[in-house]
Amino acid sequence: MKPKLIAILVLIILFLIILAQNTQVITLSLLFWKINMSQFLLIAFALIIGFVAGYLICLLTAKQ
Repeated sequence: MKPKLIAILVLIILFLIILAQNTQVITLSLLFWKINMSQFLLIAFALIIGFVAGYLICLLTAKQ
């Protein structure tokens, strides 16, 4: 196996462990709204938004 693939698999496993340990319901206050949601979902959404933002920035800066 390639080292890059092993590193990605280790990070995915660590992320899944973190998600599994954070299942309690929290209150997210965002401007005027208060949203009750699972911490699991909040962490997953933040990760997805971060990956999408990083990917878009990479695409935009690679064309220069």
